[in-house]
Amino acid sequence: MTLASVASPTLKFLEDRWDTSVAATLDEPELLRYRSNLLGSDLRITNFAGGNTSSKVPQIDPLTGGTVEVLWVKGSGGDLGGIKRTGFATLYQEKLLALERIYKGVDSEDDMVAMYALCAFRNNPVAASIDTPLHGFLPFPHVDHLHPDWGIALAASANGKAKMEEFNREFNHSLVWVPWQRPGFELGLMMRQAVQENPGCDGIVLGGHGLFTWGQTQRECYLNTLTVIDQIGQFIHRHGIGKTRFGGELVPARAERSQRAVQIAPYLRGQVSTQNRWISSFTDAPDVLQFVNSVHAKDLAFLGTSCPDHFIRTKIRPLFVPWAPGEDLAQLKKNIAASLAEYREQYRAYYHSFATPDSPALRDTNPAIVLIPGLGMFSFGKNKTEARITGEFYTNAIHVMEGATLLAEGEVKGTLPQCGEGMAPDSFKVFSNYVALPAIEAFRIEYWAMEEAKIRRQPPEKELSRRIALVVGGGSGIGREVAFLAAARGAHVVVADRDEASAARVAGELQAVTSKEFVTSTPVDIRSRKAIVKALQATVAAFGGVDILINTAALFPSSPDGVIPDAMWATTFDINVTANYLLADETAKIFAEQALDASIVFTSSANAVVPKRGSEAYDVSKAALSHLVRALAVSLAPRVRVNGVSPAAVVKGSTMFPRDRVRASLTKYNIPFDESLSDDELRDLLAGFYAERTLTRQPIDPSDCAEAILFLASPRTRCTTGHLIPVDGGLAEAILR
Repeated sequence: MTLASVASPTLKFLEDRWDTSVAATLDEPELLRYRSNLLGSDLRITNFAGGNTSSKVPQIDPLTGGTVEVLWVKGSGGDLGGIKRTGFATLYQEKLLALERIYKGVDSEDDMVAMYALCAFRNNPVAASIDTPLHGFLPFPHVDHLHPDWGIALAASANGKAKMEEFNREFNHSLVWVPWQRPGFELGLMMRQAVQENPGCDGIVLGGHGLFTWGQTQRECYLNTLTVIDQIGQFIHRHGIGKTRFGGELVPARAERSQRAVQIAPYLRGQVSTQNRWISSFTDAPDVLQFVNSVHAKDLAFLGTSCPDHFIRTKIRPLFVPWAPGEDLAQLKKNIAASLAEYREQYRAYYHSFATPDSPALRDTNPAIVLIPGLGMFSFGKNKTEARITGEFYTNAIHVMEGATLLAEGEVKGTLPQCGEGMAPDSFKVFSNYVALPAIEAFRIEYWAMEEAKIRRQPPEKELSRRIALVVGGGSGIGREVAFLAAARGAHVVVADRDEASAARVAGELQAVTSKEFVTSTPVDIRSRKAIVKALQATVAAFGGVDILINTAALFPSSPDGVIPDAMWATTFDINVTANYLLADETAKIFAEQALDASIVFTSSANAVVPKRGSEAYDVSKAALSHLVRALAVSLAPRVRVNGVSPAAVVKGSTMFPRDRVRASLTKYNIPFDESLSDDELRDLLAGFYAERTLTRQPIDPSDCAEAILFLASPRTRCTTGHLIPVDGGLAEAILR
């Protein structure tokens, strides 16, 4: 997007990205969308799906033909960075304000949310968020409510109100302070009152929460928002000059931390997946390391987060796992197990302390964020995107804690400014000037019926959601079809192949139809244990572990004279048998670390039971592989299921059927062909011939094998192991006797 040619001279950190030539072509709702996208494009301004924007737009009422004021406000759950015009809820402003007549107080907040749908303009089905009245009751045409790290740092400071007043004097602003109140109708009324009592104010700081700014035009609103956020950043930066962050370093960063993170990730993933399976993300970014390695990290982490948007993702607090310099991975595992047991007990106590008979049921007691000094931060989600975003939210929380601690100037006496009327002052906990949200307030949002409704509105998860599939041989043929089908069924997929370019190409094709974050690729030569280990490390680094191992790679040896040399015989067994053992042996180590149910599916062949002249090396190797499946099923039980498929010749898309082999086979079977035919046309001739020898008379497609493979890999076959499914079109000779 084109940046403005001249940025505001008051901005030191942020960018004025408004393009007047673009804005001139947009109507008012599109300008709101444009403004929202610009604000959401910078995580320093607001986090993913955080905050909301609004405009009050005059429009023609389709019922009366008269002009009415319509509130356009970001719909529930939307993200400013990517929102489109259709993502905004639209409400009759007059009807929304009229709801005040039936409002009975904070105990009826949930009832008010149900009324917003009755205020919808043109029957718009987009659900209005709980922040809707906050925008509706502010008497300004355009309003931004955002969660910038600098703004929340000010809002979460024990001396926040005093520092806000100092900021106003220094930067000639008129921000007003509103103490903590859960978002909803009551907060909207409180904000309206604050504006009425402070004529000329140009923004609101919500204690422990975030920032509101506004303007008479879309452009003015955007600039006011950028300016206030940037200047708060300047204010905090000035306070931080010469100050030590978080009490200084306690634990040095480990030089080998990336390697150690990969080594511990499967164990950690298994430990936090006792109730639900999770995908993980890891970061050792400088700001994260500065925090987790610091003197104050453990105390600040235990306090928990402040902004509601943060702890809805990160839970009330992260898990901090001690790991002293000199301690090894074995000790780290013990520390993780002990810390997790304590965390779960504390989370249960937190729930039962505040739950009422009508509260939603206790959710997963495992943490979403794990902090390890010297190493970094692991974050968890039901998919890679959620895991990454959860980590970003806690990184935001780190910035908030940093800003609040930098604003410290001695101990704050008396009631904290975040404490509103009727709240218990001692429920607010402070450490080094940072104020965390009281546990009861955190619970009232985390287990709010409105949040539960959001969870229930989410689409059902797919069959292989939360699972990680390593597809070896995924660069072509059956493996490619397996990768596509696994992704379609919700799996995170690692496409592995000796042909690195093919693996990357397939991964790119998959990313285009699923998500860039759900798919990756890696090279692998399955004859090498070292190469297999590297591929598994790449899988763990991407997603935190592995749940499904599939191998479709194989070798069909051939030579011009039909004689297989000894070296080729050995290579055939290396690839078709030993490589599968090496894959299983190394992957089993990760399975053991995770202690989660897992599955392996190998690709054998109908030739394992139907010997043919000239294919002895291939036939015998596949017979050995079939028995390896059964042997591994025994040795890896009970957590790991091992199965296989036994296809007859799959010609389509197979690297085992290059043009020369297809021509040789057509000649062998006296099938006439024209040399001008393409490779695919020749393959179709051969596939048709093979099909005529089966009971179904159907050529076997790679997708047929993929269906069988993923059936065996899926939870649908949880009681099946040591089994091989024929995918041979009904090859009578292969029916076992």
